[in-house]
Amino acid sequence: MPSLPRLRIGGAGHAPFRRGREFVRTAADSAADVFHPLLALSRGLRVLAAGARRRWAELPGEQRGPAFFVAAACVFVVFLLPYGPLASALGLLGAAGWAGRTRAPASPGPCAEGTERLRLIYEALVPYFAAAEDPDPLYRHGGEWSHPFESFDFDEDGRLTRLRLRYPAYFTDGEPDSRARVEQLLYAKSGRDREYLFTWDEEANRLTLTVLPALSTAICAQRFVTAPGETVLGFTDASSVPLTLPVLEGVDDETTEAQDGSGAGDTADAATTRDVPPVVWRTGPRSTEPHLLALGRPGSGTTTLLRSILLQALPHGDVLVVDGSGTGEYACLGGRAGVLAVECGLAGVLATLEWAGHETERRLLAANRARQFGHPPPEDVQRPLWIVLDRPSALSHVAAADGRTDPQELLQVPLRHGRAANVRVVVADQLDAAETLSEAVRFHTRARVVLGPASLEQTTAVLGAPPPTTPVPEVPAGRGYARLGAGPVHRLQVPATPDPYDDATSEGQRRAVLRLLPEPEAGSPGERVVATKG
Repeated sequence: MPSLPRLRIGGAGHAPFRRGREFVRTAADSAADVFHPLLALSRGLRVLAAGARRRWAELPGEQRGPAFFVAAACVFVVFLLPYGPLASALGLLGAAGWAGRTRAPASPGPCAEGTERLRLIYEALVPYFAAAEDPDPLYRHGGEWSHPFESFDFDEDGRLTRLRLRYPAYFTDGEPDSRARVEQLLYAKSGRDREYLFTWDEEANRLTLTVLPALSTAICAQRFVTAPGETVLGFTDASSVPLTLPVLEGVDDETTEAQDGSGAGDTADAATTRDVPPVVWRTGPRSTEPHLLALGRPGSGTTTLLRSILLQALPHGDVLVVDGSGTGEYACLGGRAGVLAVECGLAGVLATLEWAGHETERRLLAANRARQFGHPPPEDVQRPLWIVLDRPSALSHVAAADGRTDPQELLQVPLRHGRAANVRVVVADQLDAAETLSEAVRFHTRARVVLGPASLEQTTAVLGAPPPTTPVPEVPAGRGYARLGAGPVHRLQVPATPDPYDDATSEGQRRAVLRLLPEPEAGSPGERVVATKG
């Protein structure tokens, strides 16, 4: 029986099949190139249609009728215009092509150094996010860090700038102590020389770590675009407040030195204008936090904050200044219009604060009498009165040693009835003297500011809530946190407002402060400046 020929696999008989596959592949590639614009347009049309459906679903029911009428009217007007349908079709194709364009490919994973950093963070989190009863733990020693770490970013130096991670549902994320331990660990593993923001999503069991950029220290004292009754305490992050203010950032000393000696040199040409989110303190009869307390270490910028508040208050009100340290930090205000007194000595301080208490009572009675007769309050009552005290604890110590009345006791009437009488009290002192502040000062000052380096416990005790970011060991003057009433805690950078009579002040900043001061009142009753230091 003759043997059958053997079938040779991969021989010449399969060459047509290989050529056929190559032809099909080439034809598919060519078709993809030819139809790529159509695919992009169809993908873009789907994206636009999905966006339109989503916006229509989000629109309230009472607004759908007017929105449909406006859309139909626009379509009708477009069809009436010459070349309107053609132009609208071309615009639609352009929008679809842009929406359906090919996105950039996903960024590659971290480098070897970044991978090692993530692995170390994962291993360090195991004791906090693992439980012995969990049959399939998300965190375990020797596990894979890519499972819980959803996204991450590194800077050019290979340091972590953003990390989003998952954690198990049984972790007690509602307890501040548990969250603080995790935040402290991430703070130590990511670097202690930067400021971090921790965002806890308790519903989705997600934690996001973000490195915050440093707040600008180049914003100097200037006229801010605010309404009467609004005071800019400083500037914060864009994610904290929804509004921004246009400000001039930076001054040029060479430009100001070229001006004449009138003190009116213009630094606007040397500075850049940008929009910055502010921390605005609103005062007035309807304010829930009419008084403010600022605490900080020596050199932290509390005096700078008070000078900034005074410069903003003078165009709309009268001010009383008490300089408890007696160093002449407010000498530039002496004899200016609207400055009722600048006191340094104990006798003058007691007399001034006693007058402020009587003035508060007079304003309160005048306002009540006007309301009873249906009249608006008198003009002198509508003009705000600012009582600003810097380091009252030093004066309290001197008064106790001399057997005199504590100046802080004279603040009870302005603090209790200041909101109705249009009187605002601003107190600044050092952190280590916070316990010496009177109960009235601590109870009625609902707007709080902490400046300079401070521990988490100190910041929480002053503000009544922990800060959302990690403190750094070294901060510039005027950097800290602010909280208005029961609102959130904001990062804060006070605008640079140095003493213009200080030799260490730069020429640009000196002229910027002098330009905001009102004109002196020579020989008028308003010149009631007493600078006694006895």
